[in-house]
Amino acid sequence: VQLQASGGGLVQAGDSLRLSCAASGRTSSSYVMGWFRRAPGKEREFVAAIKWFGGSTFYADSVKGRFIISRDNAKNTVLLQMNSLKPEDTAVYYCALRISGVVFTTPREYNYWGQGTLVTVSS
Repeated sequence: VQLQASGGGLVQAGDSLRLSCAASGRTSSSYVMGWFRRAPGKEREFVAAIKWFGGSTFYADSVKGRFIISRDNAKNTVLLQMNSLKPEDTAVYYCALRISGVVFTTPREYNYWGQGTLVTVSS
């Protein structure tokens, strides 16, 4: 399985940005795709996840109400719509895939990772 993330960039506080992650290779119908981020000097942290089968979504408290995770089944792609961006959202964002239908928020539970895309929010 390969994951290709895209969509990062430089925006101002309050702006929106959409990240995309395309998955290729063999996957079952029961898996989870998530987004994590690593800010400078911090650990990688959970942002959002979606169950591919059923579409249930999960969010970190810090992004709840501002970010929306969704999937495009036909394109095997997961999207992260980020609204009302804040400077503290600045980070490298990674998409990840877990071969299981159970959602975890810890990075070590995910089996495959994309290369990361940088999001910078200026104040």
